[in-house]
Amino acid sequence: MRKNVLLLESVADEAFAVLQENVNVFTGYDEGSLKDVLSKVEVHGIITRGKKRIDKALMEACPHLQVAARCGVGLDNVDIAEATARKVRVINAPGSNAGTIAEHVLALMLILMRDLYTSVEHVKQNNWDWRNQYAGDELNGKTLGILGMGNIGKRVARLAEAFGMNVIYWSRSEQDLPYKYLPMDEVLKQADIISLHLPLDKGTDQIIGKKELALMKPHAFLINTARGALIDHAALLNALDAQALAGFAADVLPEEPPVQNLPLVQHARAIVTPHSASLTASTYRRMCLLTVNNVVAVLTGGEPDLNSIYNRNSFV
Repeated sequence: MRKNVLLLESVADEAFAVLQENVNVFTGYDEGSLKDVLSKVEVHGIITRGKKRIDKALMEACPHLQVAARCGVGLDNVDIAEATARKVRVINAPGSNAGTIAEHVLALMLILMRDLYTSVEHVKQNNWDWRNQYAGDELNGKTLGILGMGNIGKRVARLAEAFGMNVIYWSRSEQDLPYKYLPMDEVLKQADIISLHLPLDKGTDQIIGKKELALMKPHAFLINTARGALIDHAALLNALDAQALAGFAADVLPEEPPVQNLPLVQHARAIVTPHSASLTASTYRRMCLLTVNNVVAVLTGGEPDLNSIYNRNSFV
């Protein structure tokens, strides 16, 4: 008997085709269609991306659920504890977005350090003389502080080295790496650029607040491509307004999409992209296919990649 999979968000066309070949596919992209599916279908698998949640209430409505998956890396929109308690395998795509997010981080660094956005805007306004007051700098010789040395942090470090940067880092544990490990406060004090690559949990929620921002150099830049809630945004806005921080760049915010004319988004010292770092065509396709193939493997008796089953230790 073919199993039934509920999609809460769209996936890449090739991944959707894989699903259709192997399982029955139902979509619950809005509240009405979701309720309709749940009232009529015995759901065995649920797939989401970055917005829709797979929470306790949804799992309770799917008593035959075998797998809950996210086409991505972070799992803060999946109730892992509830899934594990129900013997539901939680699948993600670890490492699949490391390269593209690292590229995005370097792009944001260059935009901030060289003040590229401002330069482009002045040229578009026919103000070539902007070059006479240009005050940008370069990455070469600067110190990059990485908070969180996982797959993405390591890729960022290697790219930064290629630009001639000195890399220091703090993570939850010291690793065997060619970079200097320091307490977080020291990384904040010494770095010219701080890049966040931490998961969001109780221990990291607003890990960068007023105290931490005050430790940073006034000419330093802060970059966040991990999770918006890692930063106390009220404290960040105050630091930018007081010129206690040279600039901020992010691909994530605590609430997405943000309200219109959000002061931080509109700030002259801030650059924000719409959570698009991992939406390049290549990475989006890879994340979706990796996730979908593992979901299909679980539901059809195949062999999923064990590294993609987040709570695999609970099934040993």
